[in-house]
Amino acid sequence: MKIKLLLPFFALAASSLPAQKNVTTDEQTWFGFFNQTRLTNRWGLWADAHFRLKDDFVSEPSQFIIRIGPTFYLADDIRLTAAYTYVHHFPTEGHEDIAQPEHRPWQQVQWFMRGQKARLMQWVRLEERFRRKILSDSELADGYNFNWRIRYNFALFLPITKKRFEPGGLQFLVNDEVMLNFGENITYNVFDQNRFFAGLVYQVNSHAQLHAGYMNLYQQLAAGNSFKNQHTIRVFYFHNFDLRK
Repeated sequence: MKIKLLLPFFALAASSLPAQKNVTTDEQTWFGFFNQTRLTNRWGLWADAHFRLKDDFVSEPSQFIIRIGPTFYLADDIRLTAAYTYVHHFPTEGHEDIAQPEHRPWQQVQWFMRGQKARLMQWVRLEERFRRKILSDSELADGYNFNWRIRYNFALFLPITKKRFEPGGLQFLVNDEVMLNFGENITYNVFDQNRFFAGLVYQVNSHAQLHAGYMNLYQQLAAGNSFKNQHTIRVFYFHNFDLRK
């Protein structure tokens, strides 16, 4: 199932970790909506939106994210997407009185393996991250900091009820995503973060799913010896349209 693709990512990530580290913890709640709309045999549209809360799961807003872009279908289960992301980083440490915008074009290949006993989704995504520079706690500077980031994501769906992947079915989901930074501004944190998720999927109908569960996010910060261990409640809703029918 091509999970072997993870091995070089983890090997490079492990090599970048320093011997001593400072770890802070956080608790967040993430809400997300995903849509993939099939327009023709070859073309479709990707869109998703997210709202994230931090500090004791719900105390403060953390991020608002929106993505949109076209998808090209090489086949029903192999898709290429080129899209744009806008990220609104709410005020936090380092810019406590002002929000920081981020612009993020990205390109992705996504593929699926479907069976009666299990289904596997994978993608590789390349991002170009333009984050607005910060002058002070209350003022943005001119220009942007830039770096590349590559992400590998897999999601394994295992049915646990007789309806399996049919409407009303319930599945167990194991999902992991690893991210690596690169570019001239990246010194210590080539390894950016790893997101491990385990939870349940409810098959709402033939084109919609509700995901809910726990995610652990472990991130290396730019200082190199500073890390964040984040405990996250994650609730995502996935919806697919096929306008060819």
